[in-house]
Amino acid sequence: MPACSVVVITYNDAARLPRAVRSVLNQTLRDLEVIIVDDDSTDDTARVAGELARADRRVRYIRRKTNSGGCGAPRNDGIDAALSPTVMFLDSDDELPRHAVKSLLAELERTGAQFVAGQISRLYETSRRQQRYYPHLFARRRVVEGIRAEPELFLDSFSTNKLYDVAFLRSKALRFPEGVHFEDHVFSAELYSVADRFAVVPWVVYLWHRAPDDTSISLSHKEMENVRQRVRAAGTSDRILTEHGLADLVPERQYRFLRQDLPVYLHWLPSREPVWVKEFAAVVRPYLAGVPAEVLERVHPIVKVCCALILDDRPEELVVAARSLTGPQAPPRAAVRQDGRTYWGTTVAPGLDITRLHLAELPFPASRLRHEVTDVAADGEEVRMTVHTYDPFGALPAEWEAFLEVGGERIPIDPQPSGSGGYVSEITFVPGKGGDPRLGFTRLSDGHTTTDRLLVDPELPPVKARGYTLEPVGRAAFLRVKAPPYRTRLLRRVAKKALRRWSTPQNKLKVYKVLIRVVPRRRDLALFESDCGKGYTGSPRALYEELRRRELPVTAVWSVARNRAHFPSDAVLVRRMSWRYIWTMARAAYWVDSHGFPLDFPKPPGTRYLQTWHGQGIKSIGFDAPDLRADFARPREQWQEAIRRWDALVSPGAEFERIFVTANRYTGPILRYGTPRCDALVRGEAPEGLREALEIPPGRKVLLYAPTYRDAAKYTGRSVRVDLDLLAEELAEEWVLLLRTHPVDRYRVPQHVRHFVRPAGSYPEINDLMLLSDALLTDYSSVSSDYAVTGKPMLFYLDDWEEYRRTERGVYHDLPAIAPGPCVRTTEELIACLRDLPAVHASYARRYAEWRRLWCAEERGHASARAVEDFFAGSLAVPELSLVWGTTT
Repeated sequence: MPACSVVVITYNDAARLPRAVRSVLNQTLRDLEVIIVDDDSTDDTARVAGELARADRRVRYIRRKTNSGGCGAPRNDGIDAALSPTVMFLDSDDELPRHAVKSLLAELERTGAQFVAGQISRLYETSRRQQRYYPHLFARRRVVEGIRAEPELFLDSFSTNKLYDVAFLRSKALRFPEGVHFEDHVFSAELYSVADRFAVVPWVVYLWHRAPDDTSISLSHKEMENVRQRVRAAGTSDRILTEHGLADLVPERQYRFLRQDLPVYLHWLPSREPVWVKEFAAVVRPYLAGVPAEVLERVHPIVKVCCALILDDRPEELVVAARSLTGPQAPPRAAVRQDGRTYWGTTVAPGLDITRLHLAELPFPASRLRHEVTDVAADGEEVRMTVHTYDPFGALPAEWEAFLEVGGERIPIDPQPSGSGGYVSEITFVPGKGGDPRLGFTRLSDGHTTTDRLLVDPELPPVKARGYTLEPVGRAAFLRVKAPPYRTRLLRRVAKKALRRWSTPQNKLKVYKVLIRVVPRRRDLALFESDCGKGYTGSPRALYEELRRRELPVTAVWSVARNRAHFPSDAVLVRRMSWRYIWTMARAAYWVDSHGFPLDFPKPPGTRYLQTWHGQGIKSIGFDAPDLRADFARPREQWQEAIRRWDALVSPGAEFERIFVTANRYTGPILRYGTPRCDALVRGEAPEGLREALEIPPGRKVLLYAPTYRDAAKYTGRSVRVDLDLLAEELAEEWVLLLRTHPVDRYRVPQHVRHFVRPAGSYPEINDLMLLSDALLTDYSSVSSDYAVTGKPMLFYLDDWEEYRRTERGVYHDLPAIAPGPCVRTTEELIACLRDLPAVHASYARRYAEWRRLWCAEERGHASARAVEDFFAGSLAVPELSLVWGTTT
């Protein structure tokens, strides 16, 4: 008896069946069988399946005599044929990851569960990109004592991402409904109804392939029968719950329909014919009529609006609303504000309430206008179009300037008031670059700008002008300008590709090593770099400005990775890792940075390197950090060689030296003057006009939220762990939150909290934000060591403290025991602390003083001057030279 039977169902899929079967046969669990159930295919599936069965004794082939018209009957045949105590299901166009069966079987045996569910991941075959399905459902490894304990798991209505105890299925007579579509939904409803113990694991156990030409049942959105079948499956699932005494959970199952099933069709409504939209509404309406108002209130406000418009039989407005669900997520054409509530359209009704989106409260740069292209045509090389702009929330000020932004160019336009509300713009432009055109308005009083994409008819035929093509993109259909594939462009791409092949890091390193042996150092040349060229900030900036203030004879060149906008206009810039950068590195007599110049590049003879390191704190660093703790010698040797280049290290205090110097095995000179970047914090002068630049309303307090990244989740945004929705709901009238994510993290602030949250990750200087703020919210970030200089309150959100210190980064201090402010684990605790912040801050006065002594003892505001005097002034040998400033490309 094999340990597991994997049932692979197939119909007319001879080409992909071998891939699916191989994914089972290659499992790390060898003791299994594959049961191929062929639903009477008419292509070459029978021959392919027969060959697979003959090639491996673990494969059995069953062919149905007639086609069942769905997936239910073949899966039931597989259950009946299974010889194993456990079973899984696999569609012939999908795959199982290599450890899926073994890991699920081990979990089933460990927990004694009746089935185990794992993460399912969409695999887009064109890009090979994967997208996990509702990852929060599978975030924790756990045993669930029945669906009533976690009704949100109704969202997981797949049958393929689970391993089942066969005896359990047979004892409960669990079968898939036959002759219907979306049989998974019905089967899962009954499964959840009778299971009183099941397990959930966080790893991916099923790869759901999405091919460009996918015509599977679940993706046949345009077929009205598809809509009917999905609605029928929802109603049947609700009845099953009621029959099993779970009527109280029917609203949870209905919520699943509104959150997952209904939007599948709503997203495509803008491209459907009016007749189709009206029939769709008629099919869905009876089911929606039975959904309680409290369930409708739980879904996304625009989905709720769409439901209200379906129930009221307003198909034209339904299409308008559906365009706000995806793509540009356009606002309504009109809105009503009454008694502090905001309503979609011109009618005040509970179902049209969109207050939760806070669209009427957004700062001007985030304000949403709706731009609809009503006419577009080509006239020779020019494009002419008419755009109707709607300002539903009255965001436009009394004085503004408007423009069309396309390909990086801004074209002034002159919108005129329209008789039906809003503005109409007659726009003419000559396309010169590709991209998504945006229509924007600039507020003249302060220069703030807001822009939005242009909505177009999804069926708009391509418009060509000057070789460029204007066409609709996406389900909500916004305008895109597509550049022509000119031969000159092709030649340019070929030339760039050839240059890239020559300009590899390896070749540059070889040239650099020759240069440092043959070219002399320029005694008046210094190369500055902060955060690997990402900004003009930190201690390198402070030292640079001190050099400039003293007018020392140094030509300072700044390394820049990409964004040049925030550097001084008269600074000399060089693109990081360009040939000019390599030349500058080889010739500069001084290197100054905050992170590390390219690791494998040796320091030239005669060059002096000042390392100003960008932070200090409790988390592990250097050879204690995860990336160097691993058992690979090369990274450790590489880092040790990089550290040997340092001629001096800036130190903020004894604790920094105890941790950082030891962890990095640094043995060179130390400048114990404090941290140059903290001089500005000691002076305590926030830039004038910063509150206005960040659109912070008068009277609001400012909370700076600066979490650090998680090593295992870089670029995922998972460092933002606070519930921003709840924080906004409770504190938006009193506070504004500045969100400063770490440079190696990516997080997009949801639009519905933009009235409360200001994204500040791209703001060039965090010191400005610290000086502007009234309090800091952080976790394990080194920002808390600098922030202590200000003396302002700090709060620490440590919901993953045990995981972080044991299995993530690792720490040197017990933060909850020494933190200079409350360490909270829930957003509710955080809100309570913020509401009583003066008293909370006062209660931590002793700890705060100890924290400052630990990390900031040497911060007296003159670190930049002392470091420049020590490192630069004493070694300059050509006093008659003057400081040279300029710009380069």
